[in-house]
Amino acid sequence: MQPFTSRLLAAMLMYFISLGGEAQVNKAKMKLDTSNPLLCDTVDGACVVPGMVEGDSIVAQASKLKPIKIEYYTDPICSSCWGIEPQLRKLKLEYGDYFEIEYKMGGLLKDWTYNSGGISKPSDVAHHWDEVSKYYKMPIDGNVWLTDPLDSSYPPSIAFKAAQMQNEKLALVFLRKLREMVFIENKNITKWEFVQDAAYYAGLDTLKLKNDIANSAKTAFQDDLMDSRNSGVRGFPTLFFIDSSGNKNTVYGFRPYEQFENAILKAFPEAKKKIIQLSVADIFHKYPTLTTQEFATISNITFDNAEKDLEKLYLSGTLNKIHINNGDLWIWKSIK
Repeated sequence: MQPFTSRLLAAMLMYFISLGGEAQVNKAKMKLDTSNPLLCDTVDGACVVPGMVEGDSIVAQASKLKPIKIEYYTDPICSSCWGIEPQLRKLKLEYGDYFEIEYKMGGLLKDWTYNSGGISKPSDVAHHWDEVSKYYKMPIDGNVWLTDPLDSSYPPSIAFKAAQMQNEKLALVFLRKLREMVFIENKNITKWEFVQDAAYYAGLDTLKLKNDIANSAKTAFQDDLMDSRNSGVRGFPTLFFIDSSGNKNTVYGFRPYEQFENAILKAFPEAKKKIIQLSVADIFHKYPTLTTQEFATISNITFDNAEKDLEKLYLSGTLNKIHINNGDLWIWKSIK
């Protein structure tokens, strides 16, 4: 890939300075064409679907149970969405009493009938994923695009809609497992064998899931695509924070935790942060699998200290881990 233009490099520099200057900006070498959905712009922090433009938004009703509703437009293979998992997990712990999240699938990759931004075939994505992995400090292995490439993100998106029809909470476990499969385990999650494995892991009824995938889940996915277009969604992740009056505040792309927190406080100024004082066991009880960056973000410690602490627990036999070149996924030993 070509080097960043000076404008983009300057924008990245300001962003990293705002995070405390931990990253080495001079190592950034990506020039991102946001017309390609699998080239996720690290300046905007988003994976953009070709042809999506700003449009007229539809004001949604805020949750009747909690003062804030979050509409989250995402995709199972969106690397920027994987990048904000630490922020979202922490947000749920600190402010989860104040919001409900509605997960909607945006349709990142319909097929390979386009050629833009230097991406014309699946193998072109592998190197890009390695680069964004370092940027987000989240483990991503691009080899799936070399060994068993996906031809679309629509099948796992439809599978998620089918999972939602059974149980919203289990559907989120299912989605998380699909992401771990594709980003870390090099599994082509368009294939039923892996979808079925993820469904077993989440505790879903696989026979019902398969039937819904072939029928009503397709309609539900098309409804999400229509909502995405009507709401002016142009890339992923896009999160709409909607207050009790229907006012909408948008967080677009990969952003530091403070921007998610500010969106909560703007939608509901009375929200009080819950102080996280959880043991390691408690954190893993809440989230059975964690990346190093997720553990660091939740624990309010540096990445390096998180890595040292987790490695000690691994060596003591408390944790299992899946190691790839770009990082680790840590698993509580009681979790199969």
